[in-house]
Amino acid sequence: MTKKKSILSDQRVIVLLVILALVVIYMIFSKEFRQYSSILSMLDFSYYDVLMAIGVTFPLITAGVDLSIGTGMVCYALIAGRLIRDHNVPVVVAMLICILLGCIVGLVNGILIGVMGLPPFLATLCTCMITRGISSMIMATPWPTTKQPGGWFHSIFKLTFGTGRQATKIPIGFVLVVVLVLVMEFVLNHTKFGRYTIAIGSNKEAITLSGVNVKFYHVMDYVICGMFAGIAAIAYAAVVPTVQPGTGAGLELDAIGGVFVGGVSATGGYGSVLGTLAGVFVIVLLKTGLPYVGLQANWQQIITGAVLIGAVIIDVIKRRRLAKEQ
Repeated sequence: MTKKKSILSDQRVIVLLVILALVVIYMIFSKEFRQYSSILSMLDFSYYDVLMAIGVTFPLITAGVDLSIGTGMVCYALIAGRLIRDHNVPVVVAMLICILLGCIVGLVNGILIGVMGLPPFLATLCTCMITRGISSMIMATPWPTTKQPGGWFHSIFKLTFGTGRQATKIPIGFVLVVVLVLVMEFVLNHTKFGRYTIAIGSNKEAITLSGVNVKFYHVMDYVICGMFAGIAAIAYAAVVPTVQPGTGAGLELDAIGGVFVGGVSATGGYGSVLGTLAGVFVIVLLKTGLPYVGLQANWQQIITGAVLIGAVIIDVIKRRRLAKEQ
């Protein structure tokens, strides 16, 4: 007789309950948090975290990691901004360049890890240092302001109706993010690429012996990660007035942390892009919401660390339980 699984056995449900609890607490203790403008601001600064997290979900499922997504994101935005400012490159072309650069760095990571066999931590730490160094060489670069040609770029994640104080802003960026999450969730669970990605994390030797071109799929996981870091660069440049070198260091931890909170196994072989979306919003709520209730930013790091420890403990308990059932 099979045991019925509790709804709370799904970590995604637990994460959604945590999100609900945080929102309720913030709304009770902060009038500012209840304002629509505060919600819009929080969403604006969540897009690049979510986009990085969508991409890094795939390497993490293979039991790898990509530490270069934060510094890479800023590097791509700086390069694109310099091309706009100094060479009059159209904004749309600069946006495509961001994605292309992300794919190139992802390809380099994939070759180093999937083909040459370097440890993911070491390989992506090296590309992290390289992109950070390039960013320092380029220095701060502003994208077009709203009053300059191409300034529309800063409003690509919002639809505005009306003018002045009566203007209503609709966060269409959230819809875009959800669509991308659903597409990548489908790719992960209903395509050959997704099944092989999970298999690489579960048992790489077995899938290699079955005749699958593991190196190709392993490389492509990092290309996808780099592509989403490039898309995140567009979102990042859209919400900050000036892209500063060095600001990307540490941002990858928010994305990676959100992925683990969302239920991706710390040892690979299991994960969900929908869970990633929920997990990242826990991190975002901790990062942006705690100041509303009077707590300093340092508390965000402490509480986030505690949440990550809890997520890893849940993962360990689940794996032990599965091992006993088998």
